Amino acid sequence: MGTLRTGVRAYGLIASMWIRSTMTYRASFAMTALGNFLANGLDFVGILLMFSHVDTLGGYTLPEVAFLYGTSATAFGLADLVVGTVNRLGSRVRDGTLDTLLVRPVPVLAQIAADRFALRRLGRITQGLLVLGYAVTVLDIAWTPLKVLVLPMMILSGAAIFAAVFVAGAAFQFWAQDASEVQNSFTYGGTTLLQYPPSLFAKDLVRGVTFILPLAFVNWLPALYVLDRDYPLDLPVWLAFASPLVAVVCCALAGVAWRAGLRSYRSTGS
Repeated sequence: MGTLRTGVRAYGLIASMWIRSTMTYRASFAMTALGNFLANGLDFVGILLMFSHVDTLGGYTLPEVAFLYGTSATAFGLADLVVGTVNRLGSRVRDGTLDTLLVRPVPVLAQIAADRFALRRLGRITQGLLVLGYAVTVLDIAWTPLKVLVLPMMILSGAAIFAAVFVAGAAFQFWAQDASEVQNSFTYGGTTLLQYPPSLFAKDLVRGVTFILPLAFVNWLPALYVLDRDYPLDLPVWLAFASPLVAVVCCALAGVAWRAGLRSYRSTGS
């Protein structure tokens, strides 16, 4: 717990340093955040273009797909904001700059995750929340207290699951060194996958993102409960509430992978 508190404190100090640096040039920050917002908004524009030619996609209406899109984009945006910079670990391993982090009395993961903290990524989160707000407003959902609780649970648990994937992918780079694109296929590729209904994909793929890399717990399973839709693979309804537990397990496994990768690091030599 002491190490955890030290890491969180160090993360906060480093992130706040980068935030102060960013806000020194407010106009630049506003433009980059707006650019981030617009660039990510093009994904949803593509969905709108598809629905200009069809009424449903995989049996789902536009507001239902927007609900999936909004929850996935918001959860991923939070994870990307907090730990997204860990995907640069491979370059640090290659050029030896990771060594400078090892000699500091601060957890390495906290330093790497907070390094170059990019506040502009709030644009992605804002865009996801706007799409989610549209979906919640338009959809005729029979809201219950449990469904109301599921919505923030889904986003926070989903962000933790994506964060675990980020960290596990970074740990893999201790051995592969140049595997950031492999990591991106599971992070950026994963959020794109979850923006569409599971009915569009082959059952083997749905099984893979449910039982192997549990991205389905980010939004598919809890969102289908909120939308009163049938679960893929005839899964039980109670899995809609398992996202927090899955997030804890994923974070624990990512922590083990990170420690194993860090212990295997032997610098670049000379």
